[in-house]
Amino acid sequence: MTEHRRAIIASAPTRLDFGGGWTDVPPFPEDRGGFVCNVAINRRASVTIASGPGEHSHGDRLIRAALRCAQVDDVDIRIDSDFPVGAGLGGSSAAGVALAAGLHAWRNEAVDAAALAEWSRSVEVNELAIAGGRQDHYAAAFGGALALTFTETTQVDHIALSRSATRALEQQCLLAYTGESRISSTTITAVLDAYGAREPRVVDALDAMKALALQMPAALISGDIEHLAHLVDAHWLHQRSLHPAITTPRIDAIFNAATAAGAQGMKALGASGGGCVIVFAPDDRVDAVARAIEPFAERLRWNVDDEGVTVG
Repeated sequence: MTEHRRAIIASAPTRLDFGGGWTDVPPFPEDRGGFVCNVAINRRASVTIASGPGEHSHGDRLIRAALRCAQVDDVDIRIDSDFPVGAGLGGSSAAGVALAAGLHAWRNEAVDAAALAEWSRSVEVNELAIAGGRQDHYAAAFGGALALTFTETTQVDHIALSRSATRALEQQCLLAYTGESRISSTTITAVLDAYGAREPRVVDALDAMKALALQMPAALISGDIEHLAHLVDAHWLHQRSLHPAITTPRIDAIFNAATAAGAQGMKALGASGGGCVIVFAPDDRVDAVARAIEPFAERLRWNVDDEGVTVG
């Protein structure tokens, strides 16, 4: 007879990737060293695990893969998310980290944040054959603003945000959902193939994105949101050059409208092809920029999430 136990609820944040995305995807880290600057946000994925016959919510493929790896059965699992599916916020990784934490707790196993991030990524890559990097898993596991260095191993450095810097970032960095589907796995594979062939266009763009990302932690620490915005904007020019599908007509329309309204910089999140974009506005132009992009995207409110993955 299945033992009925108290349900476990695990939750993990999504993230905004300011710079360096793609340089965390093998083999770039091993070849040239990757670096990502991102911040976890309070748009979370939550997983509920309870005794039961094995009925699951949406996300069955991820759940079944995680259950195989954890060697757990006879449980009911439900995944809930506080963000649109395919938003480019690292939502599947947040769900994966929450699943990792919940299933290890179900087995009464204590696992640190780095191990949860690696476990979650292993499920995606080895069980589901999803091409991708590590940054999303680490943001979900650790929370806060992060400087992530990728070589053969991953180094996690927390970026200390002052209260004033946090308030300014949350006020001046607008998060907007385009409503378009993303094609991250297809795009990532195409970019990886081009990098594998050492196409100069792709190699040079990735190197430039890494160099810009390396400057971002200092801007965050000093609370210089304008400088961060300019770094992010320069990053977007290199990012979009990786593959034609990274930008879309709607994303370009957002860029044009935001720029006309006084925005200081923007980029699409994740592998793009849709999903979410971030737009930086001066403090006195936030409302004007928000109105300018409203016809093209839904604004999503957010705050910095310092907790990382939690289990209750």
